[in-house]
Amino acid sequence: MPSPYDVLWSRDESERQGTPLVVLLHGYGANAQDLAGLVPHLPADFTYASVQAPVSLGGGAYTWFELDVQRLAYSSMAAHDAVEDLWSWVASVKPNHSSVTLLGFSMGMAMATSLLRSRPDEFAAVVGLSGFAVDPERGEGIPEGYFKDDEVASSGVPLFWGRDQEDPIIPADHVEYTHRWATSTVKLTKVLYAGAGHGIVPQELAHVGEFLTHAVLKPR
Repeated sequence: MPSPYDVLWSRDESERQGTPLVVLLHGYGANAQDLAGLVPHLPADFTYASVQAPVSLGGGAYTWFELDVQRLAYSSMAAHDAVEDLWSWVASVKPNHSSVTLLGFSMGMAMATSLLRSRPDEFAAVVGLSGFAVDPERGEGIPEGYFKDDEVASSGVPLFWGRDQEDPIIPADHVEYTHRWATSTVKLTKVLYAGAGHGIVPQELAHVGEFLTHAVLKPR
């Protein structure tokens, strides 16, 4: 059965078996090419899969779920449905790899953290860059118990969160919710990058590479 997602892989299929996988999830209005450009700057031990969101906005731009861009308003149920669809793809490739880590930028961080929260035992680590975590009560709320935050906390999954404190895109209430959730739930590494804006800077990429190496390849 063909995949519903366009995916850019860093390795040929014959070279992926048994490697640790990092799934790259782009932000609103971008596409799979956006984060594929990070791969040369990240540890070569991993296989990277840059997944393109399924909802076209036209002009080569895509989104994971519907979003009011002016207010960054969304329905958590729309995020829930997008996460369930993406999990089907992740589950189909997961058996080929020694582990799966998620790396999401902006809206992609919302997808990555929601995947973790819905299935805490399935992921080795998560990287979130210039993004946010989904508040389950926003808009049409998701089913109670879908996010298993107690299990996430028990498992001690490491999460790297990089952002600029002056990020002009992510609203303060999104950041505040994400901070409350992350500090109480995951094994958090949080780093601020002045001047990054709503983007990724070289120092941040270096830190992400170190995080992936120590959290996944050489866990304590």
